[in-house]
Amino acid sequence: MTQATPLLQIKDLKQHFLVSNKLFQDKKYVYAVDGVSFDLYPGQTIGLVGESGCGKSTVGRTLLKLYEPTAGRIFFEGRDITNLKAKEMISLRKEMQIILQDPLESLNQRHTVGDIIKEPFQIHGIGTPKERDQWVSELLVKVGLRPDAASRFPHEFSGGQRQRIGIARAIALKPKLIVCDESVSALDVSVQAQIVNLLLDLQKEMNIALIFIAHDLSVVRHVSDVIAVMYLGKFVEIGKAEDVYNTPKHPYTEALISAIPQPDPWAKKDRIILNGDIPSPMNPPKGCAFSTRCRLAEKGCFEHSPTLSCDEHKVACHLVQLLPGNNNE
Repeated sequence: MTQATPLLQIKDLKQHFLVSNKLFQDKKYVYAVDGVSFDLYPGQTIGLVGESGCGKSTVGRTLLKLYEPTAGRIFFEGRDITNLKAKEMISLRKEMQIILQDPLESLNQRHTVGDIIKEPFQIHGIGTPKERDQWVSELLVKVGLRPDAASRFPHEFSGGQRQRIGIARAIALKPKLIVCDESVSALDVSVQAQIVNLLLDLQKEMNIALIFIAHDLSVVRHVSDVIAVMYLGKFVEIGKAEDVYNTPKHPYTEALISAIPQPDPWAKKDRIILNGDIPSPMNPPKGCAFSTRCRLAEKGCFEHSPTLSCDEHKVACHLVQLLPGNNNE
């Protein structure tokens, strides 16, 4: 159940990366994130979906201040943290954690599992050595591993087990927010289900807010309260998970949903094939960013950039906003 006060507020967040190249006489920027806004409440999950390169991972890393935002505001528990320096962010790191896609790369291969999980306690000066060892054992059991795993190294575990270790490290300090950055994408389907269920159980037990970043809409639907669909650095649709999945409004969302594999091999489903490739974030199209691939695009779509509508199920599409019942003026 959500509360009245957001845990996290993102307002018009932008992340533009300067491209340094002698071939360019003028400064060139990659518009990785180009103005996104949303609220996240305690215990709630928002899913960010879209094709590779759409900016969803950059949103997660920027709101954690792993990247300094180009523009916009980030509020955590009502506090503006946008301009906090690295040292000022240290105390907040206990409240905000991240689970990365590849657990083998995100875990130090030279450290034992016990040392990896103890590190957050050591950084923040929490507990005695004996207490830390006890907490490590408890965390390993909580994520479905044996306590004796603490003496082993990450390469001795399977991909799913390594991700459980990453989850144990992320929840060690009892954070209020976790960004799951493609945290199940590299795992087998059966293992994905186990990790997703583990995250949901921990969320319910600890009242953690999750930002779940993935390209698989069926997984995102299962875990999310709200789904935000990104395209070329912007939200094109955002609303309750079931609304977005069952009644998509944006042509891009419709195409993503049509690409979800069906468990029944004999089931017939009309697949929407998008023409062309996603444009370069260094040179986004004028007007609607999706206009170059949209089967419904009209002249105005190539000239004017749509903004998100103001209703609960928001969509950024000229054609949808002109339909009866979607006029938000």
